[in-house]
Amino acid sequence: MSGEVVTPTPARHRWLRFTVVTIALTAALVITCLVSLGSGQYQLSPAEIIGILLGNSDDASASGVIFNIRLPRLVLGVLVGAALAVSGVLMQAIFGNPLADASVVGVSSGAALGAAASLTFGLATFGMWTTPGMAFIGGLVAVFSVYFISRSGGRPEVVTLLLTGIAINAIGGAGMAFLTFLGTTSTREQIVFWQLGSLNGALWQNIAIVAPLTIVGIIAAITVAHRLDFFALGERTARHLGVNVEALRIVVIVTVAVLVCAAVAFAGIIGFVGLVIPHLMRMTIGPAHLPLIISSTVGGALLIALADLVARTAVPLADMPIGMITSLVGGPFFLWLLVRTRRRSGGWA
Repeated sequence: MSGEVVTPTPARHRWLRFTVVTIALTAALVITCLVSLGSGQYQLSPAEIIGILLGNSDDASASGVIFNIRLPRLVLGVLVGAALAVSGVLMQAIFGNPLADASVVGVSSGAALGAAASLTFGLATFGMWTTPGMAFIGGLVAVFSVYFISRSGGRPEVVTLLLTGIAINAIGGAGMAFLTFLGTTSTREQIVFWQLGSLNGALWQNIAIVAPLTIVGIIAAITVAHRLDFFALGERTARHLGVNVEALRIVVIVTVAVLVCAAVAFAGIIGFVGLVIPHLMRMTIGPAHLPLIISSTVGGALLIALADLVARTAVPLADMPIGMITSLVGGPFFLWLLVRTRRRSGGWA
């Protein structure tokens, strides 16, 4: 009928919100990137930046600043933010808990410990993939340990998850302290770098390792997104719907280890990105995992780009640790989320 009013369905509303949010995040990311490339001791206008990126500039100094210093740092930050945010989505899905995050449950500490061991014992001389490989092993051991220790009655418990994360972080911290004691002055500086988290000193050869790992991890996350929706209904229901729960669990855990390894190996421990971004996206666009993964990818990249811009420009002639900035944002958010979750569950005592 010509006069009939079509009422949008809830699914259509969710996809509309997803589209609007993703476009807004992408626009904000582009603007942040332009501001970041132009900010610092060597100020550049957006027109100059675009000209340099397009190869239309004759200013060799400006081109050197952009291509050798700021752009690699920015690209690495975007990749790290995307990797950490998507790893947070996957961890919250597989643990069935909004409090799960690579830094909270100790996966970042495990990956950092593996990377630090590679440098302290001189294993990095065996090739460019050695340090990321050791970070992958450390992160994999940590995430499997947390998952199996925190399980009770077929699913992870909130309190056990948090306590296991505290224990894993303590073990990782002790291991890092021991490696700092054993290492040379150079390796000690690199270990401190990992503990604080920083994008300073980003190189294109680092990005050549981080980029494929991050892209593969995000593609794997998108591939299993539909099955994660079934998994959220409970393991028994997921099995009835044809999901191989054990295989899905292993794929997700390995994917998390790959993503966290990619981030930690060259940027150190940057906390709470995988906690804050997925939760904000879930509140905005809903729980469906495919749009959640896509929007979190852009949101994580935006958060790290903003944090790095603050790290470079907040204090003149200084470069603040980016991990400190994300913790200042994520710490209070985690406390709020912890209290909110406790109230909804009726207490954990």
